[in-house]
Amino acid sequence: MELSILDFIIFFIFIAGTILFGCSFFSKNRDADDYTAAGGKLPAWVVGMSIFATYVSSISFLALPGNAYMGNWNPFVFSLSIPLASWMAARYFVPFYRSIDSVSAYSFLEERFGYWARIYAACCYLLTQIARIGSVLFLMALPLHTMLGWSVPTILIITGFCVVIYSVTGGITAVIWNDAIQGIILIVGAVTCAFVLLFSMPQGPSQLFEIAIEYDKFSLGSFGLDLSTGTFWVTLVYGLFINLQNYGIDQNYIQRYKTAKDDKSARSAALFGGLLYVPVSLFFFFIGTALFAYYKASPGLLPEGIVNDAVFPWFIVHGLPTGITGLLIAAICAAGMSTVSTSINSSATIILTDFFRHKKKLTNKQNMVILYSSSLLLGILGIGLGLAMMSVQSALDAWWSLAAIFSGGMLGLFLLGYLTKRVKNIHAAIGVICGVIVIAWMSLDKNSIFHNYLTIVFGTIVIFTVGFLLSIIVKQRNK
Repeated sequence: MELSILDFIIFFIFIAGTILFGCSFFSKNRDADDYTAAGGKLPAWVVGMSIFATYVSSISFLALPGNAYMGNWNPFVFSLSIPLASWMAARYFVPFYRSIDSVSAYSFLEERFGYWARIYAACCYLLTQIARIGSVLFLMALPLHTMLGWSVPTILIITGFCVVIYSVTGGITAVIWNDAIQGIILIVGAVTCAFVLLFSMPQGPSQLFEIAIEYDKFSLGSFGLDLSTGTFWVTLVYGLFINLQNYGIDQNYIQRYKTAKDDKSARSAALFGGLLYVPVSLFFFFIGTALFAYYKASPGLLPEGIVNDAVFPWFIVHGLPTGITGLLIAAICAAGMSTVSTSINSSATIILTDFFRHKKKLTNKQNMVILYSSSLLLGILGIGLGLAMMSVQSALDAWWSLAAIFSGGMLGLFLLGYLTKRVKNIHAAIGVICGVIVIAWMSLDKNSIFHNYLTIVFGTIVIFTVGFLLSIIVKQRNK
């Protein structure tokens, strides 16, 4: 079955509309503050939708239903940790970052531990964001290849440069407003697909729940204390640490706090964006369970070669009504484009604030040249990495391992600076070294007795504990 003309029209309208709308903000970027923080004038609901869209990538749009189709709802426990993390962000992190006179999330680390800490975090962030851009573009191109029939390089390059165009020209205002619109498309697409599946069951909606209960598809996982498997508790703790990292040290989120028009709006946006993800992710898991029940009830509709993560893309093309298919393809693109545009703008902001503008005062023209050129360069690097993954797909796992190492060190360092006063430069440096060693060992050891979800948990705890204990020992010796 090929896509209808209507589906193609919907898809192309979305792509063209995204570019034109994003580019329309070009004239509003009069200086670096407009480009990186939107002049601090955006309404709460727009910033909140952008935070929500940052949570969801094309990977999660397809992976969450795939997980539920293959297993149960254990990964949904990750979402259950978000309300606590978003409350902590609204209560503590948002006021903290808005009180700092810098759009960079890492200027605080320099104040506490010196410039090395700021550069360490900034470099780690840039490396992981380039990897993220390439990964998202590559993994977005794979299902679109199945749906559209175009080659993977063609899809990757077209979607990549579409995002780069409006990210470079429109700045953070274009990114956030497009995120808000793309987030709405995501929600509409997910809800529509869930209801189509629900009412497509041969014996009615009740059959879906009967099959799902029979195969224990709604289970949240084991409630045992085994640390080697993804139990309920392991997934919950992992989700809490990841979301504290997102809200507490991720430039993508901190930059959005700065774009809100006041503290109250920023706090509302942090809560709204995080809490919205919980019910929307629930729809994603429901789609996966519904797909399992649908093809159990009608096994002849699913070809033998279509398994696991490929089931949802197959259903989108072959199981949805004309027009709805185009909407879902647009939703997948929306998920990927919002993630990529966020990474491009936030990374360009870090390059300007943490490297070029650190000790040297630049003119407005110099600031804008650096922001434009950095955004373009980062987008091209991300597209190049995505193309490289076509021939070396194992590089994706390697990048994810490195990302775990970098992000774990960043979170532990932030907590040392935020929660303690007596920890000094050298204590923090030794703590980071010890923590990164632990994270690297757990990431690369294939025979570890701990589940890989616990890598960031143990790494962060080691960094904080070592740094804190060293400060106490040194204080006692001095006495």
